Amino acid sequence: MNELTRRDEMSLAGAALRGAPWKAAAISGGAIAAISTVLGFLTGDPDLSWAFCVGISVFSLVAAVGAVSKPTVGDRVTRQARVWSLRHPWRFSLYPGAGAAVLMYPVQLVFDQEGVFGAAWDALWGGAVVYVLSGLMTLALKGRIRPTG
Repeated sequence: MNELTRRDEMSLAGAALRGAPWKAAAISGGAIAAISTVLGFLTGDPDLSWAFCVGISVFSLVAAVGAVSKPTVGDRVTRQARVWSLRHPWRFSLYPGAGAAVLMYPVQLVFDQEGVFGAAWDALWGGAVVYVLSGLMTLALKGRIRPTG
C-alpha cells in the first residue's frame, strides 16, 4: 500500500532537482564544452557534437549531484524529496539521465549528421552514461542522510 507510482517518483525527483545548483551546472557544462571545442580546433579535428554532448553530460551531473548533496537544506518538501532521492539513487538518476538524452538528441541530429535513428541511438547512450554516473555519485552521497528521531 505504500508503493509509489511512477508519477509520484517523478514528482519527488523533480522536487529534489528543483534545488539543484543550475547556475553552477550551466557554467560547468559550458566551460567543458568550450574547452573541448578549443582543444578540438587546436588538434585540427573539432567535433562539435562530442564537445556539446560532454558539456550536457557535465551539466546534468552537476545538477543531479548538487540537488542531493545537501539533504538538510531547503523547505520541507525539498528536504524530503532529497532524502527519498538519496535512498533511491537509481530511480532518481533516471530523470537526469533522461533529461541529458533529450538535450543530446538535437545536438546529435544537427551536428553529427547520422540521421534520426543514429542521433537517437547516440543520445540514448549518452543518457545511459549520465544515468550510471549520477546513480553512482548519488549512491556515494547516501551517507549524508541523518537518522530521524
